[in-house]
Amino acid sequence: QVQLVESGGGLVQAGGSLRLSCAASGIASSINAMGWYRQAPGKERELVAAIGAGRINYADSVKGRFTISRANAQNTVYLQMNSLKPEDTAVYYCAAGRWATYIYWGQGTQVTVSS
Repeated sequence: QVQLVESGGGLVQAGGSLRLSCAASGIASSINAMGWYRQAPGKERELVAAIGAGRINYADSVKGRFTISRANAQNTVYLQMNSLKPEDTAVYYCAAGRWATYIYWGQGTQVTVSS
């Protein structure tokens, strides 16, 4: 059973930084990618960044500000978020699975950026 646990969310002023972490346990050999999604109130969940299968992908809205990375034998994924904007406010979810097909999800961590 794969479990994903996020941490690192919180409240920050615009222009500030946060680093999200996602620790995966029980990781299956079928998983080759991990990613971060976010969902703001009244909006659909959207991909923020993904890493795996030799690729890295970012949403246009975060390119140049966010960096995704993996460590610890690929069982931990990070999202470094710099130059945060109020529109980055959302619940951020860690996901794992095959590239662009995620089947495991974390519980989410709230990120709030004040103006």
